[in-house]
Amino acid sequence: MSKGQSLYLFSYNLFQAIGWALSLFRILSNFFSTNSVYGAYSSAGELICLLQTVAFLEVIHGAIGIVPSGVLLPLMQWGGRTHFLLAIVRQIHEVQELPPVFITFVAWSISEVIRYSHYALNSIGSPPSWITWIRYNAFIVLYPIGVFPGEMWLMYQALPFIKKERLYADNLPFSYYYFVVVCMNLLCRFYFSAIHFCG
Repeated sequence: MSKGQSLYLFSYNLFQAIGWALSLFRILSNFFSTNSVYGAYSSAGELICLLQTVAFLEVIHGAIGIVPSGVLLPLMQWGGRTHFLLAIVRQIHEVQELPPVFITFVAWSISEVIRYSHYALNSIGSPPSWITWIRYNAFIVLYPIGVFPGEMWLMYQALPFIKKERLYADNLPFSYYYFVVVCMNLLCRFYFSAIHFCG
């Protein structure tokens, strides 16, 4: 990897780490000032949407070979999160301030601060072993929290609004409601398979 690529990757990952740290700070500040889990989207939702959209660069990084991750896995992760954020949370105002948004945003923010800090340090040298340990162990707790009581619960709560408002009915050649049901089913199967595999 050239020095220019290393500097670019350091800058990109530092930008993401700072952005996710800022989102976590906003969410927790709102939580402590209101003593409520409601308000996570209004405090950090637009910033998280921006950070997640910019993360498409990680798919490009894999495609052009400046990172060894490849394309498929980053694309799947980016697509799933971006769909959850932009197609459901951002579009359905009735679910934006529900507790699962708080749970998801906190889990995502903590995991992304850890991940991007590790990547930033890795791109300019070798990160301290404790950061590497946290990077590869924190997800054991954060991933299940973000998925089940976060994303899955929110998608379930969004289903009545998707059906009632016929969300995207005029723009898609299929039922978006059933698409979300299938996504939830697949995510649930993957989640419990991963739990079984790790257990």
